[in-house]
Amino acid sequence: MTIDASTIVPPSVLRNLADKLYEKRKNAALEIEEITKRLAAAGEHDKIAALIKMLTDEFTYSSQVLHRKGGLIALAGVTVGLTTEAGPHLDLKYYMSDHLENIVEPVVNSFLDQEIRVRYYACEALYNIAKVVRGEFVVFFNRIFDALCKLSADSDPSVQSAAHLLDRLVKDIVTESETFSIEEFIPLLKERMNVLNPYVRQFLVGWITVLDSVPDIAMIGFLPDFLDGLFNMLSDSSLEIRQQADSALSEFLYEIKNSPVSPNPPNVDYGRMADILVRRCGSTDEFTRLTSVMWISEFVKLAGDQLVPHYADIVGAILPCISDKEEKIREIACETNEKIRKLRPEPSESFDVGKILQIARRELTSSFVTTRIEALRWIQNLVLKYRNEIINHMDDIFSSLLNALSDPSEEVVLLVLEVHACVAQENRHFTDLVAHLLHNFKSNNALLEKKGSLVVRQLCVLLGAERVYREFSAILEKESDLGFADTMVQALNLILVTSSELAGLRAILRQALVNSSGKELFLSLYRSWCHSSMATITLCFLAQAYDLANCVIQSLKDDDINIKFWVHLDKLVRLLETPIFSYLRLQLLEPEKHAWLVKCLYGLLMLLPQTPSQYSKISDEGFTSKKRSAFKVLRTRLKTVPSCRLSDAMTQLSRSPHGKPLRIEDGSNNPKQEGPSMKNLFIFQAQVDQFVRKQKQQHEFARSKLPLTHDSGLAQSTSGGADPELSSSRSSTQETLREFAMTKYLTKTYVPKPDPIESKSAQDEQRPEEMSPKTASSPLPDIL
Repeated sequence: MTIDASTIVPPSVLRNLADKLYEKRKNAALEIEEITKRLAAAGEHDKIAALIKMLTDEFTYSSQVLHRKGGLIALAGVTVGLTTEAGPHLDLKYYMSDHLENIVEPVVNSFLDQEIRVRYYACEALYNIAKVVRGEFVVFFNRIFDALCKLSADSDPSVQSAAHLLDRLVKDIVTESETFSIEEFIPLLKERMNVLNPYVRQFLVGWITVLDSVPDIAMIGFLPDFLDGLFNMLSDSSLEIRQQADSALSEFLYEIKNSPVSPNPPNVDYGRMADILVRRCGSTDEFTRLTSVMWISEFVKLAGDQLVPHYADIVGAILPCISDKEEKIREIACETNEKIRKLRPEPSESFDVGKILQIARRELTSSFVTTRIEALRWIQNLVLKYRNEIINHMDDIFSSLLNALSDPSEEVVLLVLEVHACVAQENRHFTDLVAHLLHNFKSNNALLEKKGSLVVRQLCVLLGAERVYREFSAILEKESDLGFADTMVQALNLILVTSSELAGLRAILRQALVNSSGKELFLSLYRSWCHSSMATITLCFLAQAYDLANCVIQSLKDDDINIKFWVHLDKLVRLLETPIFSYLRLQLLEPEKHAWLVKCLYGLLMLLPQTPSQYSKISDEGFTSKKRSAFKVLRTRLKTVPSCRLSDAMTQLSRSPHGKPLRIEDGSNNPKQEGPSMKNLFIFQAQVDQFVRKQKQQHEFARSKLPLTHDSGLAQSTSGGADPELSSSRSSTQETLREFAMTKYLTKTYVPKPDPIESKSAQDEQRPEEMSPKTASSPLPDIL
């Protein structure tokens, strides 16, 4: 049987409940409170339920604002009347949950009412309800929390004030309750953490702080669910919100540092939080990045094995922070990076070596030098610690390491070479390294010009100069692009002659006529050095194989003498004046013991033009000089040879079979007579034939690269009897310019001009065309 609630409440009370005066509505609510007490005392629960339903349907859900206001006050009165009688009537507690369910729901729904005063009275009503029911109120906490979260952003200050009062009361009730379920609350909190409204954010941080202060609630175990939201608040435009979020995070970090590590189940879920921190390290907000890096640093100290599966992601987040514009972030990032790199977990512990390698490879393209350096140190560290695992991934990063050789930072290039050296300990990888390096030099001229010398010298330091040069030579000997082979040999030869790192290699070459190791090295280099005539002569000078050098000089043909040849010869003359060839100059004091050397130098002198005007325009500073040409430098040097002993040298040359050494140096400038053990040390004719074949191939290759000209015949006819070789030399001027620019970058320093050994005479200052016939043909010993 349905109970008519209008028979329970007098009509006058119902009229006053919808009156426009607050006092009348309040008195009517007090009347309803008294009616509820009587019904509760009599145990008439059906009538109480009918009363609540009538107040809900006809008042709180009414379209009339005054009815809604009266209904809210009346529902609060019903709750007060129920709780007053709950003590002596124990059965009332059994029905209390049902009554409260029907009372709280319409009140909470009124929080969204369009009328400001209705929302205000809803807060007031719920405050009175919560105040009297206390613990039973916790059952509705999630719904009330959700409503309060929305109400905290209300546009009306009075509603906000009422909501704050209600919020404080609810917090008190929750902290005292033993039935509050944090597990049910966390999903709701997590859902709200990404809200951007500043009032809602303050509301959420306040609840997180309160719940964390309750000893019986382990908020730290649920921290991963709302940690990202707290970090998101660190970049809020409101200083107050940033400070509240930072304070909450600091408190949680303190608890983590003082929390015992129990991996089963984990007391602190480092893994999930590490994933959040990794993302936040890339934030555009400086304070967020700093806090994230600080947390990661502490996690690395505390987490132990729990973080091993996440090391790759952490390294990927830390490496960019090493180059952060904020100094504090850089310091913490560097410290954390060093801690992780010193660890050595086993790959079986979910330590993903390949993933870290890929991350380091990605950071090689960073725009910051410090990050690129640390990425390379990671690769080097992995190669040293996990060589077997890394070798399987080397094909993936090999090209990136080679590209890094073009880095503008010298420190990066040196570190790249160290990494390559670690991998290239095995012959297979060493051969691949040199082959790929030459391929990069061939395809990237800028790399050879700017970094070639540094790369080759450092490889020699790390892997051994002899091993590196032998491998270069073996590959270049088979190079199909003879133009590149010529350029590369010239570069290697210049590095060999001028670099202090290759002093040991030069010392071995000087023993080429004495022991087998020097001979084998000389022959291995000679086969590819034949691509360049000047490089071949230089190599013979280094090995003191002057008779072979003389044979090479004598084998030069008309095609070999061009502008390019003169420029390289000019360079060689300048190199002969450097400390590297001091032993050679000292040997000129005893021409009778080193007659082939004297003949070689006179041969070079005869190949040089007396004036550099034909090639001085394309030379770089330090290589040629109009005031003191290479011809004058070499002629001045030869004038210092004791003339009284020169005739003895010429006599010995006339007695010696061509191509067979008279004396052999033992490395200490002491000559030895040729003995049985030294016979056939070099088969000169075979070496000369090899040089001639290589040069012929070079000429054919150069001609194949020249553009066809249809008016070449006309050019020859108009040039009178112009030298065709000189015309060919002029056509290669631009090529020579490029090669000299490359040489400049390779050496970085120029060979200094030699100081005059003797003061210039008046004849030296005269131009050749101004010299008299007698002066122009001033006597030089005719030993050729």
